[in-house]
Amino acid sequence: MADARGISRRHMGLGAVALGGGLAFASLPADPAAAAAPTRGDGRPALRHGSAREAGLLPGPLKQLVADAEAFLQPSPRHPWYAGAVLLAGRGRTVALHKPIGMAVRYQAYDEETDTGVEFPPDRQIPMAEDTVFDLASVSKLFTSILAVQQIERGRIELEAPVASYLPDFGRAGKQGVTIRHLLTHTSGFRAWIPLYTAPTYEEKVQRVYDEALAGPPGTAYLYSDLNLISLQLVLEHVTGRRLDVLLREEITEPLGMRRTRYNPPASWKPKIAATEDARRPWSGLDRGLVWGEVHDENAYSLGGVAGHAGVFSDAWDLAALARTLLDGGVCGRKRILRPESVELMFTDFNTAFPGDEHGLGFELYQHWYMGAMATPRTAGHTGFTGTALVLDPTTDSFLVVLGNSVHPVRSWRSGSAPRVAAANQLARAVPVRPARGRTAWFSGMASAATATLALPALDTSSGVARLSCALWWDTEPKADVLVLESSADGGTTWEPVPFTTRRPGGTAEAHPTGTATGWSGRVWHDLTAELPAAPGLVVRWRYTTDRLYVGRGAYVDGLRVEKGRRRLFDEARPADAARLRAEGWSRETD
Repeated sequence: MADARGISRRHMGLGAVALGGGLAFASLPADPAAAAAPTRGDGRPALRHGSAREAGLLPGPLKQLVADAEAFLQPSPRHPWYAGAVLLAGRGRTVALHKPIGMAVRYQAYDEETDTGVEFPPDRQIPMAEDTVFDLASVSKLFTSILAVQQIERGRIELEAPVASYLPDFGRAGKQGVTIRHLLTHTSGFRAWIPLYTAPTYEEKVQRVYDEALAGPPGTAYLYSDLNLISLQLVLEHVTGRRLDVLLREEITEPLGMRRTRYNPPASWKPKIAATEDARRPWSGLDRGLVWGEVHDENAYSLGGVAGHAGVFSDAWDLAALARTLLDGGVCGRKRILRPESVELMFTDFNTAFPGDEHGLGFELYQHWYMGAMATPRTAGHTGFTGTALVLDPTTDSFLVVLGNSVHPVRSWRSGSAPRVAAANQLARAVPVRPARGRTAWFSGMASAATATLALPALDTSSGVARLSCALWWDTEPKADVLVLESSADGGTTWEPVPFTTRRPGGTAEAHPTGTATGWSGRVWHDLTAELPAAPGLVVRWRYTTDRLYVGRGAYVDGLRVEKGRRRLFDEARPADAARLRAEGWSRETD
């Protein structure tokens, strides 16, 4: 759900609290195991459970992922971030982690005076299970976006067409220039949110959308807004003649075998659904009591539980099946829901004019505030206000599902996105980085608010030209986390940057005149060369500095060597030289 004040989702990740809401309706498979492995169409499962090694992942970080998630069941800092969660992580076709923690249903009410949750009796509390179903909140936007891209493929809508060409009444209040692309990329100019639930009828709610004026001209700013996806829903229903819930079932969930994904789950599903909030004014827009089995978002609730911005319920395995389908170019066996080029568009940044708010068609891209170290320019995902998140990394063919009930019993108990970041960091760490030249390489670590240094011993570079060479791999939070090559000629009292040049396999040379590397480097090893200053006792070091918020995958250095002509002043391959390296915060890794 969008924040009522119009702040960006990135800022919400830093701790802003927004408005949420709530509704329910069909039936879980009689045998949940029968729905646990959607097939490819050729009889083989699209996904399977397997070990970390079978997925090409390191087991240690996956264990730490669970430990980190469990820590948020405790006060963090005052209240638990969620009552429980289901964690799923995989790579390729192997789900290496599928772990429920905590409680799906714990509280029956929230006591505002004491700021405590009123718990159900122990025999009425329900623990999380692998197949617990969650209100996805804004992760629902991804389904609406996929449905829209399908209709673009079929020629029923055009990406650059004005919305008013399909819905003439939408053009009121200066919205004639808003296009389908603007809706999908949150650049329409709509403000973040309006209380549609105060309008008495469905028709009046729609008219409020049509009558809504823009906060700014279309295409001039990024402003995340639920109204974009509600408008897109209206377009889809108009051009197809089908309701959004029917489109979801016929075009996505049935083809992919996602039998636990739908709008309005029926009453029979309720024992398998994670509860959300004790929804009451003033923190909620509606007085509803404990919302459990119905959509939490107020606007979606008032729209009958079927809305373009919220309302979809699903479980971790179904979301993993969707992730796998998209990573495979839109196909699951013989069932294709999108063309590969359409998936490519969904993972392509259309918001290059708004750095920091990268966005494909429906999918957010490169957002460290919840993707953590999984974030790359092509990493795609979305979060939901109820505590949900889906992250897909095409670069490493990995996917992460974090489903938590973080508004249970009340939304004010949590802020920020720390559990999502922690989980994403550990999955990113679980993807091994193979050393460039030997069995081990130096690794900077992934700690936040830290400085790690890797220093060569003092070398005499006073006569002739001395050159440093090594293999370098880096992936950091852009600008905030920086890797620096620097030297000191006075024993470490003062340090000066050393310019260097890198070249990736098959690429051209790239100069780093400030001696720094930051951001995305393609997650491949680069060959590095640097001409060193002349000094009788020169110390050269790598220094990696991170800020307190988010980190990337870190930096690796391998095969350090310093040569002057044909003479090697230092060679890490020589055990005696390697022993003289001084590492603080860096470690030898054998990924």
